[in-house]
Amino acid sequence: MKMYLISDNIDTIVGMRLAGVEGSMVENKTRLKEELDRIVADNEVGIVLLMEKFSKEYPEIVNKYKLEHRLPLFIDIPDRHGTGRSPNFITDYVNEAIGLKL
Repeated sequence: MKMYLISDNIDTIVGMRLAGVEGSMVENKTRLKEELDRIVADNEVGIVLLMEKFSKEYPEIVNKYKLEHRLPLFIDIPDRHGTGRSPNFITDYVNEAIGLKL
């Protein structure tokens, strides 16, 4: 199985291609849906790397694919500017999950 990247910028695509990961650039909602349909139909793709931006801007589309398909596995990754999460998001998540202040 292989990985595939769906990105909104060429820099991320170039970087991932250097690591051997194919990818495509998506500019809008319609193109994202078309690309997800194409990737889900490809039995060779086991992991789809999606920019976090897509999950924030088009949650109805991304969540639909994540929930309706066992494969491929969809993983949100930050773009070149970093993640939209707070610097302490892991500690905050653990605090919320177990109810203890670390």
